[in-house]
Amino acid sequence: MIDWVAFLSVAGAALVASVVVVGFYSVGLRLLDASTAAVGAARKTAAVACFVVCAAAVLFGIYLIVPAFHGA
Repeated sequence: MIDWVAFLSVAGAALVASVVVVGFYSVGLRLLDASTAAVGAARKTAAVACFVVCAAAVLFGIYLIVPAFHGA
């Protein structure tokens, strides 16, 4: 039998996580595009930070999926 509460919990978490990752990526792209010579360093640093958050989320997801990484 399907545990619908657990199913909806996983679906909700996946939806929230995907919205957050896409949001950070789009903000990073916007900051990278808007960086000019005058304020380019701060915006470029913020853009890189957004991309690092996205990469960390993807790597954490891969870590959770692949059992060989966490000894299970």
